[in-house]
Amino acid sequence: MGRFDEVYKRSIAAPEVFWAEAAERIQWRRRWYKVLDESRPPFYRWYEGGELNTCHNCLDRHVEAGRGEQLALIYDSPVTGTKRRYTYRALRNQVAHFAGALRARGVRKGDRVIIYMPMVPEAAIAMLACARLGAIHSVVFGGFAANELAAQAHCLRLLRGRGQQGPPL
Repeated sequence: MGRFDEVYKRSIAAPEVFWAEAAERIQWRRRWYKVLDESRPPFYRWYEGGELNTCHNCLDRHVEAGRGEQLALIYDSPVTGTKRRYTYRALRNQVAHFAGALRARGVRKGDRVIIYMPMVPEAAIAMLACARLGAIHSVVFGGFAANELAAQAHCLRLLRGRGQQGPPL
């Protein structure tokens, strides 16, 4: 039996223990007090009471740990022949810069942001910038036509109409 099979069996046999151990390997702003809340099926909640920042766990903690010059993202487009490499530090800096631009446009924690871009490094930067701010992002592939984009925006308006916050769409 391989390592994957062993890990998988452990995750099935004792899921709360398995996921508690996994959660200890990331940084939390506020540690969770319950791994899995099953009190309202099918609306299960993982890491009840916990708060983290995905962007911090993807970038900042690696820079803080001395891996700032290690490659974090490699972009290689066979279509355009473009190749770009980003270290953790460079990527963190670009994400922080874009997060500042989003904040200047009024984006705050809990807001919804549509990212309408092709699969380029800037799309990942935009997603991580939203995560840095605590904004919820929805990615719409840049190849969609205007009607499909309008449908996504309409869905977000409906969500906001139910008491959700956010800047005007």
